[in-house]
Amino acid sequence: MELLSLQKEAVYRRRTIRDFAEKDVPADTVNRILQAGLKAPTNNHLREWEFVVLRSRQSIEAVLGQVGEKAQQQMQALASRRLDDCQRSMYLDAVPKQYHMLSQSGCLILPFYKQNGDLLRPSALQSLNGFAAVWCCIENILLAAAAEGLGCAIRIPTGEEWKFAASQISAPEGYIMPCYLALGYPADDAALPKQEPIDPLKKIHLEKW
Repeated sequence: MELLSLQKEAVYRRRTIRDFAEKDVPADTVNRILQAGLKAPTNNHLREWEFVVLRSRQSIEAVLGQVGEKAQQQMQALASRRLDDCQRSMYLDAVPKQYHMLSQSGCLILPFYKQNGDLLRPSALQSLNGFAAVWCCIENILLAAAAEGLGCAIRIPTGEEWKFAASQISAPEGYIMPCYLALGYPADDAALPKQEPIDPLKKIHLEKW
């Protein structure tokens, strides 16, 4: 029973939040959350991850220079997609908030990882080890933020968007930014899009599919 309670605290409370209160996130809280990220597994044991933490509105807006335009393109693309009601509800809430959720967050974290080889043209599945490991790190961050009573929102950059953001904060060559990570206290009226109920027993296959 105690184990289930711990799981619910760390996992069940995690929800994407795109509406943040105007409240600063203390530096020691951010540090604890990122330290949790660094406890994630990694293929080479080196944890070649770096985090740029942006707090000032000027710094945040500087890295978001291409987000507004890309979000508009995504919104237009939605019109041609066939979506079920749950997906449509989520996208209609999420896409228009892409710029706002990042610019108005308590702080904006830009995670970076070291990539060996071409990410988009891997020579083998194991070439994606670094990419897989950084997402384990990001999941730890999301869970630690939930445990602290904070909300997070992720944006995956499209096209060359991440390179623009990286150039604004002078990121060195060889590092890739997999996402923007907005962190903050949820607003009182923060929207929580409906989640489709899933029976986990229907996802589990014993001995064979």
